[in-house]
Amino acid sequence: MTSFFRHDRRHALASLGALAGSALLPARGHAATGTLRIGYQKSSTLITVIKTRGSLDALLAPLGVTVSWHEFASGLPLLEALNLGNVDFSADVADTVPVFAQAAGADLTFVARETASPAAQAILVKGDSPLQTLADLKGKRVGFAKAAGAHYLLLAALQSVGLSFADITPAYLAPADGRAAFERGALDAWVVWDPFLAAAQRQAGARVLADGRNLASYQRYYLASTPYARAHGDVLQALFDELRRTGQWTKQNPKEAAALLSPAWGLDADTIEVANGRRSYDVQAVRPGSLDEQQRIADAFLAEKLLPKRVDASAVALFQPGKR
Repeated sequence: MTSFFRHDRRHALASLGALAGSALLPARGHAATGTLRIGYQKSSTLITVIKTRGSLDALLAPLGVTVSWHEFASGLPLLEALNLGNVDFSADVADTVPVFAQAAGADLTFVARETASPAAQAILVKGDSPLQTLADLKGKRVGFAKAAGAHYLLLAALQSVGLSFADITPAYLAPADGRAAFERGALDAWVVWDPFLAAAQRQAGARVLADGRNLASYQRYYLASTPYARAHGDVLQALFDELRRTGQWTKQNPKEAAALLSPAWGLDADTIEVANGRRSYDVQAVRPGSLDEQQRIADAFLAEKLLPKRVDASAVALFQPGKR
């Protein structure tokens, strides 16, 4: 799949200028028909619950809309698929990922966010690792998924002890590959998010060197392509409402949620309950002026020369649930 950086060079869009000033898309649209293509990843808890229960299919059937589901290894390829028109809606991706999408000129609309869950991602070392502090990461090989929330957590952690990205040897790895490299000793540290984090702690005896508390708030965002958002506000409204209900149910029924997710994720329910306990699952609308941390993330990546250009985090379209 074409990388965001190559796509930016060859197909730079004018969409950021058109969307400047946090353009607001009301929750209305043409009569919805056809298929809603949803992209998600293993950490997309609420979408996985919705998919497993079949609740969204039932909600959208009266609108003549069916749902197709498409799984991705991490957030960056998921948003690239959204940008290229291969899916219509992206389940939750970490706050870092849309910054890279914006840098590529992606025409995306923020539909919803999950409020902060800083302990749901962490820098891990093996239980017997000699590394005890963040400063000990200097000169070490650290694995993480490119553009994921873990990537920004690593930047913020290094900065907090006076180090830069150049002080470590990065290994860009999807979660499954990162886990394998971590367990065989090819990495000194691994930065990852739940449920991979909880699984590594419980199954591989991994130790948390630092999590996101006081470093990175770790909000997760739900996005749609702007053309789809403009045409199908009724579908997005139904999806927003179901995400809110599912988030509340998941927090209020932790054991039932873990049991439901266990066969879908291939993890034991106890591990999933640990992971879910660190996520807020508090689904809210994205309001103008609420993207300050997005700007800090963008500026941090630009400072490390990891973005090709400056990004204005407020230059995005925002869906307005409840406005018809």
